[in-house]
Amino acid sequence: MIGAGSFGTALAVLLLRAGLRTTLQTRTAEQAERLNGERENAAYLPGVELPAGLRVEPASSGVGRSDYVFLAVPSRGLGSAIAELASGELGRRTAIVSVAKGLVAPEGQAPTAVLARLFGAQRVACVGGPAHAQEMVRHGAGLVAASSDEGLARTLAQVFTRAGVVCEQSNDPVGVELAGAAKNAAALAAGATEAQGANAAGAAAGHIFAEVWRYAESLGARPESLIGLAGVGDLLATALARESRNRRAGELLAQGVPAAEIPARIGQAVEAFVPKPSIRFEPVGCLLERFGGKPAGAPLRRPAARDQTGALQYLEVLRNGREADRKRLG
Repeated sequence: MIGAGSFGTALAVLLLRAGLRTTLQTRTAEQAERLNGERENAAYLPGVELPAGLRVEPASSGVGRSDYVFLAVPSRGLGSAIAELASGELGRRTAIVSVAKGLVAPEGQAPTAVLARLFGAQRVACVGGPAHAQEMVRHGAGLVAASSDEGLARTLAQVFTRAGVVCEQSNDPVGVELAGAAKNAAALAAGATEAQGANAAGAAAGHIFAEVWRYAESLGARPESLIGLAGVGDLLATALARESRNRRAGELLAQGVPAAEIPARIGQAVEAFVPKPSIRFEPVGCLLERFGGKPAGAPLRRPAARDQTGALQYLEVLRNGREADRKRLG
C-alpha cells in the first residue's frame, strides 16, 4: 500500500484482516519510523491500532515481488507515483490498484487509463465507493472493485469481503473513478453553498455531478457506475459526514478562507483542489480543465471566482443566474 494517509492506512489494515501479507509505505523514512514506534497513525487515522503483522516502511524501499500494489497517494502525486512504478522493479504479473478519488494531472486522465497504457488493462484496477476511513475499519463500508479484467475485479472483491466490508465488482474502472471525482467536486460545491440552505447546496451538487456524468459517458463509462455505490452512494455518505474533507473545504471557501490555506487547515489533501497558478485555486473549474476545458452538456455554469484567493461564489450563480451570466466572473 503506497500512501499512508487515512484511506491508505485503513485499507492496509483491511488487507491484513483478509489474510494478505501487507506492507504500508509512507512518504518519508521519519513517518515510517514514527508509525512503527507508536503503532498508530495518529496524524491521519487516530485511535486505530496498527496490527502487529502490518509492516511499515518508506516508499523508497520499492515494491519488490508484491502480488498487488495499491496506490493511495493524493491525486496530485499520482503522476509521479505511476512514473516511479514504470521505471522500477514491478513484476510482470503484479496488479496495480488505484484507490485515489481524483485524476492524473495535467491532462485530467483517469488513473486506470494511464496505468493501462503502461502495464496493460488486465493488470489494472481501482476501488471506489463510500468508505470513510474510521468507519470502514470499525464498522465496515461499501466498496466497488473495478477492472476490465473480470478475474482481477472478482479477486479484489473477495479479498475485501473477507475483511468484513461489502464489496461489489465492476468492469467499468473509468466510470468508478470518475464517479469518485464527481463526488468530490459535488461535495465541495454543496459545502460552499450549505449556509444558504439545503436547496442551494442540492442544486450546486446536482449540477456539478451531472456535468461530470456527461463527461464520463463521453468516455464510455456506464450510467450505473455513477448511480451506484461509487457515485451517488459515495456522495450521500460525504454529504452526511461532517468530517468530509471536500465538504469542509467548500464550507471554508464560503467563509472567505483563501483556497491555498485550506489543505493545511484540514490537515489532509483535498482532492477537489488542483493548483493552477494561472487561475489561482478554482477547484471545480480546475476539475473541468482536466476534462479538457469544455463543458459536456450538463446545465452547469462555471463557478465564478469571488476574488484572487479562490473563494467561489456558487451562491451568486444559483441565486441570480442571469446576472451571473452577464458578469461572467472567473
